[in-house]
Amino acid sequence: MILAVLILGTAGAGYLYYRHLNDNIAKGKRNSGESGVEKTDPNADGQTPLNILLIGSDSRNSDENVKLGGSKDQRGSKPLADVQMLVHVSADRKSASIVSIPRDTRVKIPKCEDPDSGETYPETNNIINMSLQRGGAGCTLATWQNLTGVYIDHWMMVDFGGVVKMADAVGGVEVCVRQNVWDRPLPGVPGGSGLKLKAGSKKVKGKQALQWLRTRHAFESDLGRAKAQHMYMNSMIRTLKSQNAFTDSGRLMGLAEAATESLEVSEEIGTVKKLYDLGMKLKTVPTERFTMTTMPTVPDPYDANHLVPKTTDADKLWSMVRDDVPFDKGGKGGKDGKDGKGKSGSASAGPDASSTGPAAAPAEGLAVTVVNGTAGGDRAQAPVNNRASAIAGALQGKGFAKATASVEAGPSSRTQVTYPKSSGDQGRANALSVAKAVGVPSGQVRATADAVTTTLTIGSDWREGTAYPKQSTPEAGDLPESADAINGADKGACMPVYKPYRY
Repeated sequence: MILAVLILGTAGAGYLYYRHLNDNIAKGKRNSGESGVEKTDPNADGQTPLNILLIGSDSRNSDENVKLGGSKDQRGSKPLADVQMLVHVSADRKSASIVSIPRDTRVKIPKCEDPDSGETYPETNNIINMSLQRGGAGCTLATWQNLTGVYIDHWMMVDFGGVVKMADAVGGVEVCVRQNVWDRPLPGVPGGSGLKLKAGSKKVKGKQALQWLRTRHAFESDLGRAKAQHMYMNSMIRTLKSQNAFTDSGRLMGLAEAATESLEVSEEIGTVKKLYDLGMKLKTVPTERFTMTTMPTVPDPYDANHLVPKTTDADKLWSMVRDDVPFDKGGKGGKDGKDGKGKSGSASAGPDASSTGPAAAPAEGLAVTVVNGTAGGDRAQAPVNNRASAIAGALQGKGFAKATASVEAGPSSRTQVTYPKSSGDQGRANALSVAKAVGVPSGQVRATADAVTTTLTIGSDWREGTAYPKQSTPEAGDLPESADAINGADKGACMPVYKPYRY
């Protein structure tokens, strides 16, 4: 993604070369799944944040990828999205944050349609890396939007071979390990990236860079691997800036060639010019204003090999992204620009946020189903008994005579109102009227394909009272400790090595 800005160097190379680079770029559908998340409204200055999903595919569908990734038996199978990161660039373009979600995190994957085959996949609850097999990168994007409430503008995807090309084009990136490391198969633990390094700092490029990015066992877990990837990305940004790569036209052409050959992108940014425009938005962010994090997780109570979001911490982190609050303390956050202490951004704005469209139907005629989800998405808490009945009663008292409590539970970490996608603008207006009646923010109103009526799901964030509790906007830099943040200017970061993989 950082290399997108380097396309600038090809501008003087002539039209034919420009067209050649355009032809290099593979493209796909932006969104191939069901998601009711809407784009954030501009702030007072007319600016909007930029959100881009980065995907690392484990595809073995080429000789090069089989050679680099092994597992010849997987050739021809649909790839998994083993690396997933959201890049958030603030509306004022002064700060950026990156959030990883570990590949084995169990989430709801929405109904998706494969844009190539037309095959439809029903909604499922599975680990997030499976989303790529159920409708391509556009399904992974829809999964992220539903999980986070964040509108994602674009996606970019790279496979094993692409990582090697880009790592070679950069010329090497410095990484660090505290002990000698050899990520190899051990008795009872197959696999391993093959990474073998002496303790200390060293530049890695090509295949060795891929090994660093793929190493999991030697860094103890997917969480350790995500941290190693963050260190690599931080180091790459510093390397490009220190080498003046942005102004060396000869170097730029090589980097541009590697980038356009290596990336697959969502179709709306599938030209050199659009990638360049995108890169220019990133170039202005100072290194010290980049913050790398991982979504807080806890072990899945149903499968010790999987993870689920750590409800309170993950919700806080995503609210900072939705409200455009910087992850670092170096700037002002929130849509009103008051250090993250003011009004929320539109993604979680109050229910009377301005909107256009039809008026809601009279309350007494609207069917509303209320679901008790107070156990939370990770089911870590006991559900609050009779919660759906209490809120249904409160809605009835506000004129929604047809509000009823569902006998089925629907555990959810976040309260939300959903409505049938087929009902369009009228359905949204009706759902917003329900949200307003009990104080649920408009950013928590979604359209879903499988809904048959307006549904209010009471999450674990609303365990008492009949009015949704007012949510405070975190201050700039107020990240939960479990997000494991690394600042882009930190040159001293060094990975500890899990003892069995030291040599």
